[in-house]
Amino acid sequence: MSKRKRIVVVGHGMVGHRFVQAAVERGLTETHDIVVIGEEPRPAYDRVALTSFFSVESAEELSLLPGGQYDDPRVRLVLDTAVTGIDRKDQVLTLVSPPPTPSGVELEDPGTVSELEYDVLVMATGAAPFVPPVPGKDLRNVFVYRTIEDLEAIREASQTAKAGVVIGGGLLGLEAANALHQLGVETHVVELAPRLMAVQVDDAGGATLKRHIENLGLSVHTGVMTELIDGDDDGIVSGLKFKDVEEPLEVQMVVFSAGIRPRDALARECDLPVAERGGILVDEQCRTADPHVFAIGECAAPDGRMYGLVAPGYSMAEVVVDALLEGPGTFTGADMSTKLKLLGVDVASFGDAFATTDGALELVYSDAVAGVYKKLVVSEDGKRLLGGILVGDASAYASLRPLVSSGIALPDNPEELILPASRGGVQLGMPDEAQVCSCNDVTKGQIKEAVAEGGEHSCEDVACVKKCTKAGSTCGSCVPIVKNIIEEHFASIGKVVDKGLCEHFRLTRQELFDLVSVHGYRRFDDIVEAHGTGRGCDICKPAIASILASQFNGHVLAQETAALQDTNDAYLANIQRNGTYSVVPRIPGGEITPDKLIVIGEVARDFGLYTKITGGQRIDLFGARMEQLPAIWKRLVDAGFESGHAYGKALRTVKSCVGSTWCRYGVQDSVGLAIALELRYRGLRSPHKLKGGVSGCARECAEARGKDFGVIATEKGWNLYVGGNGGAVPAHARLLAGDLDTETLVRYLDRFLMYYIRTADRLQRTAAWIEQLDGGLDRVKEVVVDDALGLGAELEAAMARHVDSYFDEWKATIEDPEKMARFVSFVNAPDVPDPAIAFTTERDQIKPADPDGAVSLGSTIPVGAPGLVTAGDAR
Repeated sequence: MSKRKRIVVVGHGMVGHRFVQAAVERGLTETHDIVVIGEEPRPAYDRVALTSFFSVESAEELSLLPGGQYDDPRVRLVLDTAVTGIDRKDQVLTLVSPPPTPSGVELEDPGTVSELEYDVLVMATGAAPFVPPVPGKDLRNVFVYRTIEDLEAIREASQTAKAGVVIGGGLLGLEAANALHQLGVETHVVELAPRLMAVQVDDAGGATLKRHIENLGLSVHTGVMTELIDGDDDGIVSGLKFKDVEEPLEVQMVVFSAGIRPRDALARECDLPVAERGGILVDEQCRTADPHVFAIGECAAPDGRMYGLVAPGYSMAEVVVDALLEGPGTFTGADMSTKLKLLGVDVASFGDAFATTDGALELVYSDAVAGVYKKLVVSEDGKRLLGGILVGDASAYASLRPLVSSGIALPDNPEELILPASRGGVQLGMPDEAQVCSCNDVTKGQIKEAVAEGGEHSCEDVACVKKCTKAGSTCGSCVPIVKNIIEEHFASIGKVVDKGLCEHFRLTRQELFDLVSVHGYRRFDDIVEAHGTGRGCDICKPAIASILASQFNGHVLAQETAALQDTNDAYLANIQRNGTYSVVPRIPGGEITPDKLIVIGEVARDFGLYTKITGGQRIDLFGARMEQLPAIWKRLVDAGFESGHAYGKALRTVKSCVGSTWCRYGVQDSVGLAIALELRYRGLRSPHKLKGGVSGCARECAEARGKDFGVIATEKGWNLYVGGNGGAVPAHARLLAGDLDTETLVRYLDRFLMYYIRTADRLQRTAAWIEQLDGGLDRVKEVVVDDALGLGAELEAAMARHVDSYFDEWKATIEDPEKMARFVSFVNAPDVPDPAIAFTTERDQIKPADPDGAVSLGSTIPVGAPGLVTAGDAR
């Protein structure tokens, strides 16, 4: 048997991670072991979505490897370790853990030095931020924008800084400006070039982008050079001076985002050739001058060119795996197209955006009032699309960009491709060979193959296509076009995708909601008899129970609906992994009195419950047995508490900061509004759980933009954001309407929530619902803000009925003997605790025998897990 070879990957960023993924998927680990050396203390994370770090509950949500290790045992990940030297002759690496600090810093412990042999070396060291030699760059509160640690430092500095400046107006610079803006810091953007995003957009596009950003309250300074960063007596940034400009900027923090430079120092030190402007020189297989060493991503320079986007790095990773499998793959260049939303502004650039091709012609559509600029670059005969720029409205990007690579003939009047529909604009279809996902190089044909009837990986939705093809799984900008391709394909073959709720109902949740509304059904049996088949299942029963609760707000344990509830709703508490339940009283807005805190403590003590303060500003009590629940509720209800609905698909919390009542930055009473909203929407049953947040200023301490609905205070009122959530697929809430008075805000929220409840699918969060709607957020605005369907009054009335009919489910249960009858562990011993019944701890591990030979049982599980019972001397 031949000896297994070792591949060492230096760098665990997005590209290094993609190499490992591809190696595992394509079977390279059947013959090779892989060791990955990561310099950062955490596994690879999504740098493309780095700004969303400020809206997620933890950095783990950005991780590309949440478990911390690969499932394949032949892959080993070593973090917090730097490669400091390469001996190419003996094929040995020198490692230091933890990584060395910047030069000039003395350490008591310089780290552990070790060596690691390799058969194949893959350099994926990425790039480092470029910091110009500006006097004052070493002051405190001067940052770069590259890693999560950088963002953590920026966030900490923002707590005391009133104003900040980002030096660099490119892609990363505007991302950094967005971060400062989210943190509530007065933000300036400084760019040496005469326009923003000089590499991607032209002068007219840059001017449109600048107007958009300035309208958001940021200051933009283009065509200026930073001469000096001033500091105070404590060595902290105090200002910024421009060359040939007398008036300095008064700022307390500076973020450099002036470009990146390839991290090629290791290659230089071991005499590997590098490009003139940096980057390790590689051939079409991404192999360096040393046949045992490859380079991929931002540290590599194929044909002398460095690529600063993730998509080319992914392509290089695939090419190297192919080379190690002796395949024919080559890297001959990459699509540098870009589409993103910067500070809420759509920007896209693709192909030959600056018309450098001989004979190229430019077609321009500009609407300064609407803030829209579109340019197409076409061939001299007008038949081929060469490139384009879109600012303010990039909705056509997904259909235009693939036309560049496909060479499909344009219509006789190509300007129609960028005109609004009201002015005769049209859209072209894409050929199968057109690339849809540039991040992962997926074509329309590959997506169609994934959804083809009878295909090997037959898919019927976007989630399945993402898993099978990776299309849309990186930056996500192509997801809408992926969805359209799926639907168009099924329409072309005459196949109707079954959107029925389950095997018992061929109707969607929305259709069932409307039927219940029209016919006034109150019983599941009546609904299934009229519109379904069979007796129902664990899919349709809870869904219909939710519909009935949303429309009529009856008690979920009422006789006609009790049997429909899932495990949590059936007992008005969340069942935990050990069979006990958690109790979560409502604490609106996080505001609580000392007396109520004492009651919670006494209940936890008396019932032996574990307590946990949650991210939703309330206190969870864990470890209650089912028959204990009513007694616990009684104590809490008597003290003025009510159910927090942590067990239901309903409103959970409306989180708040302390707002203008206490905070020196607060501009509105966020606590008061959060309490009012939570009390208004408490008990509101919906397709999925709902969370809200209210921040008293733009510093966003309540993380409102990570919630299904979020409210952020402004000097003029409130901004309303919708469609955010955490979880497996985090989403950032987007602005629905701005500067609202409280009455208008509540009216829009009433409409939004009821529109969602009426039309969303089963277990669909608000973010996925908005994405699925035809027209997306624009459609939500039409219905909620503009009242385009004339439903506003009806939706508001539905919410008013909910508010008027609210009651506390805990209180109603303990006052109803029929409902109380279900809270017993044993029908023949309803009055637990019965002295003849002893609850034991769940057996967790066998401890060593005691001296008398008896075996003792140990556990970390709370006492009282159901099912582990001894009754007197019964055997």
